[in-house]
Amino acid sequence: MKSSIQVDESMASLRLDQAVASGTEMSRSQVKRLIDGGRVTLNGVVVKAHASLSVGDCIAWECEVAIEETPQPEAMALDILFEDEFVLVLNKPAGLLVHPGAGHGDGTLLNGLLAYDAVFSSVDRAGIVHRLDKDSSGVLVVAKSEAAQKHLQAQFKSRTTEKRYTALVQGVPPQVARLEHALGRHPVHRKKQAVVKKAGRIAISQVYLEAAFGTAAQVGVEIETGRTHQIRVQLAYIGHAVIGDALYSPRKRISGVEVERQMLHASRLTFTHPESEKRFCFEAPLPDDMLACIKNLRECM
Repeated sequence: MKSSIQVDESMASLRLDQAVASGTEMSRSQVKRLIDGGRVTLNGVVVKAHASLSVGDCIAWECEVAIEETPQPEAMALDILFEDEFVLVLNKPAGLLVHPGAGHGDGTLLNGLLAYDAVFSSVDRAGIVHRLDKDSSGVLVVAKSEAAQKHLQAQFKSRTTEKRYTALVQGVPPQVARLEHALGRHPVHRKKQAVVKKAGRIAISQVYLEAAFGTAAQVGVEIETGRTHQIRVQLAYIGHAVIGDALYSPRKRISGVEVERQMLHASRLTFTHPESEKRFCFEAPLPDDMLACIKNLRECM
């Protein structure tokens, strides 16, 4: 399978191997194997990993086509908030991937949906229309038919859904803050997103201070856009990283309180029902680990 990318301004300062890794889903080791095997070219010429780049250069590579395994049903407990013949709304626990990815072919919500109801095997991606990060919890809606899926996808694309999150963050932000940044892939760390100056996609979040705990706070976040890691990146950028977010803040302990995952929860989701056209709003209570963290932060004040 042949693929290519064109070097933009965000990549021009990188080496060839760094650019390929940052511009694709491949790992550094995968990129290295391709380059060492002479299967990566720069403007049609085979080059070394340290080759320098210019804006407009074309990087191309060829790799074997991976044979994708069909996801299999896996029985798992689902915390269902609502269900009818068109949609299923659930409270996703932290630690559960929404759909299979590199190195995670099973044990995902998609596998669980296939086991829960055979109807999901007839809908693309088992009816999944949006996602939450593995270590985030909260409300998620799934479609039970192709028509319902298209209806919900259109709502997310046109931003007519309403999404509110609860986060525990480092420090105490302002009472209200509107965050608007251009987000893009981090120029070096392929798993991270970052605030970028050029070639990014606009991310907009509204942050509300809900409670202060001295060196930490609880905030509500309403997002107008749905960029990858949006809330986590923006809060870290303004100096109020989500507590326990190992990717965007190295601190696992704050005010004597230590957590095992990022304290971020999708607390409320509002959308239009794909059949009745009525406006539905669903809320998921804070999980036990976030409640325990809040209790410990209060006690440490």
